[in-house]
Parts: sequence; C-alpha cells; structure tokens
Amino acid sequence: MKSTFKIRYATHPDDAKTYDTQRLRKDFLVNDIFTEDEVNLTYSHYDRFIMGGAMPVHEKLQLESIPFFATKYFLQKKEMGIINIGQKGKVIADGQTYELEHKDALYLGSDVKDISFESEEASKPSKFYLNACIAHKALPSKLISFADAPILELGTTEESNKRKLYQHIVPHTVETCQLMMGITSPELGNAWNTMPAHVHELRMEAYFYFDVPEGKAAAHIMGQPQETRILWVANEQAVISPPWSIHCAAGTSPYSFIWGMAGDDDPIVPYPISELQ
Repeated sequence: MKSTFKIRYATHPDDAKTYDTQRLRKDFLVNDIFTEDEVNLTYSHYDRFIMGGAMPVHEKLQLESIPFFATKYFLQKKEMGIINIGQKGKVIADGQTYELEHKDALYLGSDVKDISFESEEASKPSKFYLNACIAHKALPSKLISFADAPILELGTTEESNKRKLYQHIVPHTVETCQLMMGITSPELGNAWNTMPAHVHELRMEAYFYFDVPEGKAAAHIMGQPQETRILWVANEQAVISPPWSIHCAAGTSPYSFIWGMAGDDDPIVPYPISELQ
C-alpha cells in the first residue's frame, strides 16, 4: 500500500488577491485524491482540516498514523467523516464492520484506533472520501445512509439555483465536536450560486466535486467579496475555502459536491450582490 501526505498553508486575503491562476491552483486546489490502492491526504492549516481519499482495489487499505502528527494512531485527538462516492465497500473500525453503499456516510470518533477500507468488488471499487479535524472528546461512531440523510430543497428555477442539500453529518443527525459534512446536487440546468454570497469568518470549508462528466468542469468562485476569483475544477478534485472567502459554482454540465467544514459556530456574514466585484 502507498500513501501520500501533503501540507497546505494558510493565506492572508491581501496576498491571495495578487495571485495568478497558477498560484491560486497551487494553494487552494487539491487533486490526485483517488489513486488505486492508495490513501492520499492533504492537511490544511485552516482549522487543522484534513481531506483525502482511500480507493481500495486489489487490497485492503489501512489508515495509519502520519509521523507529522506525532500520535499513536490516526484519529488520536481527531474525528473523521467518510462518504463513499464509489461502489459498495466496507470500513472496518476497531473490528466493527460498516458497509457503505454509494453516497452513504460514516462518522468515526477520536477513540477509534484501527481503520481500514475494502471494496466489495475490485472491478467496481469503492471511493472513500474523508474529512478529519481536531476533536476535544471521543464521541460514538455512526453510519448514516444516503436514504436516511435529511434533505433541504433550496433555491428556485427562476434564480437558477434549485438544488438538494443532503445533511449526512450535522448536529441533528450525529453528535460531533466540530465536523460537518454532506452532499449538494444542483438540479438539471441550475447551479450552486447561494446568492447573496456569504462568508463564515470562524469556519473553513472544503468542497469536493464529483459526478462531473469527462471533458466538463465546474467554475468554483472564491475570494473576498470585492476580490473574487475562479478556479476551474475537474471531476474528483477539491477546493480549500478559507473563512474569508465566498463560495459558489457554475458547471458546464450537471455536478455534485461534498461539503465539509470545521471551526467555531459562527454567524453567516452575507454580502449583497452590489458589494461583489
């Protein structure tokens, strides 16, 4: 088994607005999340947030501690959410087997020491997308199926933002220290524009785009309200969204994304369209 571990540093918004496209992609775009029989992890200095993927094909993958963390096991002092965007597979946590179908989620608390991933069929591999962050106490693990995830129907066709938001890991679904995760899927012909735009000054977010057809892309809009920028995102790539950044997207085709966030509970700060540039 191979694994990769990368670090992304935090950026001041005054610096970010001077970045060219190459630098923006270097600092905020996360690619190579899924590789056969590998665990790939990226650590962001924004709220000590980790995103990554495990794609078991020919072998079981073990989630091992990273020397950088100086901990005995990966989830020591951390909690984790997992959403399977591939085919049926298993997550084995301290001997407990959880079966995850397509778009099912699993929350694991910080007392879980041994974690591994398996696909049911090598020809139809699972793709376990994961988010992890700091946890101040151990909480019970819980499987949340796609069918059981609460749904919010948001937006309107008239405003081109009609979409479904699936709340897999939220306070009224499972108790966590700070982690939240779910899936948003715009309706056909609509986009994720969440206007008026807003920021979360005390929370960072990460957006993992999937179900993007080959040759298509999503234009992720980020930056301070007066200094917006676009990152073109391909299928199964992610964007780190700083607390000072707005977040919305428009695709050249239908798409979905997994949103994950960590940090304090803070009020949303909205910005009218008149303040966007």
